[in-house]
Amino acid sequence: MKTEDFYYDLPAEFIAQTPAEPRDHSRLMVLERATGQIHHQRFYEIGQFLRPGDLLVVNETRVFPARFFGSKLPGGGKVEILLLKKRDDLTWECLVGGSGMKPGRQIQVTGGPTAEVVADSGESRRLVRFAEPIENAFTKAGHVPLPPYIHAYKGDPERYQTVFNKTLGSAAAPTAGLHFTPALLEQLQQQGVELAKIDLHVGLDTFAPVTESDPETHQIHKEWCALSADTAQRINQTKKNGGRVIAVGTTSVRTLESVAAHSRNGLLQPWQGDTGLYILPGYQFEVVDAMVTNFHLPKSTLLMLVSAFAGRETMLNAYEVAKAEGYRFFSFGDAMLLL
Repeated sequence: MKTEDFYYDLPAEFIAQTPAEPRDHSRLMVLERATGQIHHQRFYEIGQFLRPGDLLVVNETRVFPARFFGSKLPGGGKVEILLLKKRDDLTWECLVGGSGMKPGRQIQVTGGPTAEVVADSGESRRLVRFAEPIENAFTKAGHVPLPPYIHAYKGDPERYQTVFNKTLGSAAAPTAGLHFTPALLEQLQQQGVELAKIDLHVGLDTFAPVTESDPETHQIHKEWCALSADTAQRINQTKKNGGRVIAVGTTSVRTLESVAAHSRNGLLQPWQGDTGLYILPGYQFEVVDAMVTNFHLPKSTLLMLVSAFAGRETMLNAYEVAKAEGYRFFSFGDAMLLL
């Protein structure tokens, strides 16, 4: 297995720059793994492929306003700070844009506190200590960070949040969940499809391509996740009753399969912690029976994950069909249902 095996060509015009309106009017490619059959639908038609007793598992994380602007002290040169991970009350791991961002450099955050670069972690990563908790400036000065391939979106920032978001903590949205509306969720529950929630705080490393020629040598990022006793019980009951556990997004997949590794006797237990689970072809899924997902970047760990679920050749063929049919790719793009 080589990283190059997960490459496909994607001209820039296929990358969605704006979301579908309404949310559930995005397109939906339904792929039946057993037969390879593909159906072309709209997302609001997803209920046609779900059954009473199925359980949708969604990630209720909320993207926090992690992007800040500022200026160097002294000098006034422009600086951009992207919060990645909190170390303590005042210190964060960050991506810092601007020249001369060496340890000791002072920064004035626009609309927020002063800060100091305290360590260089390589490339654009820095450890930054703020004079007061940066959370105090979230509302006034923070901006929700969009992925690097979305260049000009000026619409409502809430369109980059799911309708079931709750727990502040992600640097990027769990984008498979962006297609659901309250009305669609209610419709699905009326037809007997149940809903359960997990938390996984998405890191920006989720967008990072695998650069090693052998994907197994790639050091995958860690993300914090949690599964409650209620969700564990719902999943166990669904399995017992013969229903399907349908993960909404790769973040839900990663959480469910991580928890399975910490559980006993084939029954999920409540769990929380950092997961470094790396799902490559050959992985045996223990919990997930079906998956809602978007179209992922070439040579990404996410494309490798869905290839492990549905087969590499099957997925790459589906992506070529998607291009031929004019589907929209990545975070604001269309969806797939892998059955």
